[in-house]
Amino acid sequence: MPRMTDQAMKPVHVIGGGMAGSEATWQLVSKGVPVILHEMRGVKGTDAHHTDGLAELVCSNSFRSDDHRTNAVGLLHEEMRRLDSIILRQGDAARLPAGGALAVDRDVFSQAVTKELSEHPLVTINREEIPALPPEDWDSVIIATGPLTSESLSEAILKETGEGELAFFDAIAPVVYRDSVNTEKAWFQSRYDKGETEAERKAYLNCPMDKDQYEAFIDALIAAEKTEFKEWEANTPYFDGCLPIEVMAERGRETLRHGPMKPVGLTNPHNPTVKPWAIVQLRQDNALGTLFNLVGFQTKMKYGAQGEVLRMIPGLEEARFARLGGIHRNTFLNSPKLLDAQLRLKSQPRLRFAGQLIGVEGYVESAAMGLLAGRYAAAERLGTALIPPPATTALGALIGHVTGGHLDGGKGSFQPMNVNFGLFPPIEQPTIDADGNRIRGKAKTPARKTALSERALSDLASWAAG
Repeated sequence: MPRMTDQAMKPVHVIGGGMAGSEATWQLVSKGVPVILHEMRGVKGTDAHHTDGLAELVCSNSFRSDDHRTNAVGLLHEEMRRLDSIILRQGDAARLPAGGALAVDRDVFSQAVTKELSEHPLVTINREEIPALPPEDWDSVIIATGPLTSESLSEAILKETGEGELAFFDAIAPVVYRDSVNTEKAWFQSRYDKGETEAERKAYLNCPMDKDQYEAFIDALIAAEKTEFKEWEANTPYFDGCLPIEVMAERGRETLRHGPMKPVGLTNPHNPTVKPWAIVQLRQDNALGTLFNLVGFQTKMKYGAQGEVLRMIPGLEEARFARLGGIHRNTFLNSPKLLDAQLRLKSQPRLRFAGQLIGVEGYVESAAMGLLAGRYAAAERLGTALIPPPATTALGALIGHVTGGHLDGGKGSFQPMNVNFGLFPPIEQPTIDADGNRIRGKAKTPARKTALSERALSDLASWAAG
């Protein structure tokens, strides 16, 4: 550890004691940097939390798959374990039987995180609301207040960033893996062949429907089980006026065909003499071109229904989803525009952001961003340099997407994302397994994911070693 200096002994202020704030706090004090952790629960509650404990799990008690060889979130678990994550360590200690997932006893977990941090000699916990941007003499701050950021702090952040919204219903469109789309039915073409380059003229994947397919799709869409709003969400507006597709369908059977599913300006090369009755367009969602989102297909259908309904779309019969659609009240920044690679606010670099507030989804992803924010702040305090983790790692792929890997499609195009292998740079498909046998058929996908994971852990070790 570098020699402590007067500057290093100044505390870093962490606002928010959820998953990201707790992890950031631990990473800082593990490096010998003192922290003042500000948490308003205990003096002011939220509409979703039930305790004043740190790292309280509000919804599910699952951290999802713990398979670090063939699952991206499991890989993220393993990377965080290797970087001494308090969230993963206490999650493992509070583990419950859940097959291949990491599920925890939420009370045991939160109590353990709270005890460890509150008893640490370098941690001071202040139970108070921070109602505005921190004072100027707080020269290093991590804001990790999550999707239920208080109204007053949200307004202060809005004023500083110049953004028009911060809290809203983000009706999220599903995202599919590009290689799971059947291009014997779908084709690449921009509407009216717009664009100055060949890539621009073929920026969209188009899935055609005839009239019968469209009518069946509308029936299924209207009948599908939907997510209901909580009482405290009822008065939150939709983001930028975007409506879920099922709401549009309920307004009239032709609404979608004259909206996001309009068939004009496109010709199906597989059947050029027949004009489709409706078309679903998919747009590239990441710089690597491995993920495509369903344009205009924000939805509040429940997850189970989404797979059934969306696989009715020709070309998506075997679709694999990197992210299903959803709708809920959320608070997050337009991070690719506002934050630098060290998670600092470009207009005020003393302020870092972490967790769901920067546009990640999930407990583990939020904690992971807290881990990086804490390490960045610690390095800054100690006068050392810390480069972002390699893009080949789960940590690097996730933060890379948040701060620079997203393709700007205009207002509202940046949406929260879970970690998934579609965010990773491609790897050459393995052809031979460990026993020297040729990899064929369905075995190719797990082999590729295993290769991605092995590369990630190797590159993480090199990064962590400095």
